[in-house]
Amino acid sequence: MKSGGFLAPVRGLLWRFSAAAVRPLAFVRRLSSRRPVVVGAAIAIVVAIVGSTIAVADISASSPSPTPIPTADATGTPTPTPTLTLTPGSSLGPTSSSSPAPSTSPGASIAPEGMVAATTDGVWLPASEAALATRKPIAVMIDDHWLARPQSGLSMANIVYQGPAEGGIPRYMAIFQTEAPPSIGPIRSARLYFVAWAEEYRAGFAHMWGAPNAMGRLAKDTGKYIYNIDGLRYGGMSGYMWRTSFRVAPHNLYTSYAKLETLTSKLGGTAPLATSPFTFEDALPGSARLEGGQVVVPYAQNDVVYNYDWKTNTYPRTVSKEGPQIDAATGLRIAPSNVVLMFMNVGLLAATPAELHKHRLDVQYTGHGSAMVFNNGQAIKAIWTKNSEYAPTLLTYASGPNKGQSVPMVRGQIFIQVVPTYVPATWTTGYAAAPEIGTQGN
Repeated sequence: MKSGGFLAPVRGLLWRFSAAAVRPLAFVRRLSSRRPVVVGAAIAIVVAIVGSTIAVADISASSPSPTPIPTADATGTPTPTPTLTLTPGSSLGPTSSSSPAPSTSPGASIAPEGMVAATTDGVWLPASEAALATRKPIAVMIDDHWLARPQSGLSMANIVYQGPAEGGIPRYMAIFQTEAPPSIGPIRSARLYFVAWAEEYRAGFAHMWGAPNAMGRLAKDTGKYIYNIDGLRYGGMSGYMWRTSFRVAPHNLYTSYAKLETLTSKLGGTAPLATSPFTFEDALPGSARLEGGQVVVPYAQNDVVYNYDWKTNTYPRTVSKEGPQIDAATGLRIAPSNVVLMFMNVGLLAATPAELHKHRLDVQYTGHGSAMVFNNGQAIKAIWTKNSEYAPTLLTYASGPNKGQSVPMVRGQIFIQVVPTYVPATWTTGYAAAPEIGTQGN
């Protein structure tokens, strides 16, 4: 792949992306590494293109398969979305020969004296802030329509999911634990797969209504795995959410962490998040990291580009025509420490004519499939596994001596990209070992 060029055709579709130059503007907390690693002087560029074909089949054996409904990409070219049979527990991509065991506590390294690790992203916090390290997470559905950009609060989230939704427009779910943004939004509606991921954190879940299957799941849960904060009930006069005047509806619904925390507590969400589905490690020293490297995820309505920044050991984010992604609430560049691609089967949800008419998507989020983890300038081939609806999604090494073991996250923000298998994501790794920079960027 050549930066700034056109992506190769996949299944007869022309995908475009613009890989704008990235300026390292983000500030990210980092502490010293727990172990030195010697990296060779040169590493071959690795380019991986994921463009596997999805089988087209009936959702229900009792009804005929509907004609695929086209969705328009950013250039107006029709993009067919397949109708797909998704069987819970079925596999996708490479499989692991062993059953990985979840990590029950963050911190693959020994905690510095007087410090504790956050259970969401592993960042070290002073012991005096130990309550923040296990604070009840709050998840918020955030709009990614072009009229909603730039969004507010993403730079302060510990974990962010971005996945597909109707019309080729992706959607965010930001999870907050250790920081409290004064402005979060714009808030949009829920989808079942996002609800399932929020349940893994026993989170408060803020949204504005949602797809019928998502709303049914939330109504059934009643606080066991998730705490339902619906804007239809808690917006307006309740004061927990508000409409702004500088944007048009539906792209103008906002909230704050303080209001969501208060409401989550009232709904019974007070238990801390004591364990994590991830393991964590400290950042490698500058001498053990590579320069360069890029990750590109070309959603139909948002080309997402990460250009690895060696000095800060982060992945500054660029989106579509907006360029460098800046948090409207903080003015900071969105620059996670970890980028995860989880490749999943995605098709039209054809359970009812109404769902098909709205182009609702079905995502195979249980079972297992291929994944890539990017941190410290490295690209790690992995497998994602979610054994049941309420089980955590685990990331394990796909091969090598650590096969089946948890892939550690670098302490810092985690950005999880849910990538349909028909989307041609591409990536390159760094081209040479970087010179020593002392403690900078560690």
